[in-house]
Amino acid sequence: MRTVIMAWAVAGCGGGSPPPAVTLRLVDHAGLVAQIAAHRGRVVVVDCWSTSCPPCVAGFPRLVALAERFPADVACLSLSFDYEGIGAPADVVPKVRGFLEAVGAGRVVNLLGSEESDALAAKLDVVAVPAVFVYGRDGRLLGRFDDDAAKRLGRPFTYDDVEALVRVALGAGPPSG
Repeated sequence: MRTVIMAWAVAGCGGGSPPPAVTLRLVDHAGLVAQIAAHRGRVVVVDCWSTSCPPCVAGFPRLVALAERFPADVACLSLSFDYEGIGAPADVVPKVRGFLEAVGAGRVVNLLGSEESDALAAKLDVVAVPAVFVYGRDGRLLGRFDDDAAKRLGRPFTYDDVEALVRVALGAGPPSG
């Protein structure tokens, strides 16, 4: 037990208490919209991802860090696109939950699409994951980072791009450095 606590503290998760447990809720498109609306008054970041997407997996810890950095002002939502319409959505819960637990996503509102991923993507007008949406405190979409954003930027987007928009939405300006 001591080794686990020591490793956790060394990893920068100190403060004496373990991170919150990971929760995972099944939602359809309407449920996602309701989740975004429930956080009105805060900046909302929605990260659309899948465990089968290497760039998604690589970038996901930055969403976790964002949730830890701005706990009162930014609501971070993750929307897993792992359900591809084969079997039931609950069949992919262990794989998704395992990943979320491995990255310490307890401070993130973790959602798993209950609709087949292509249908959910069409409703969100997402061609592929990763895709990240940033909403202002008033619930308006401020920006989206996806394949179209990459074309505009002339490069793949990164969480530095996402965080810069979040900081502007918070009135903090772009990150220094």
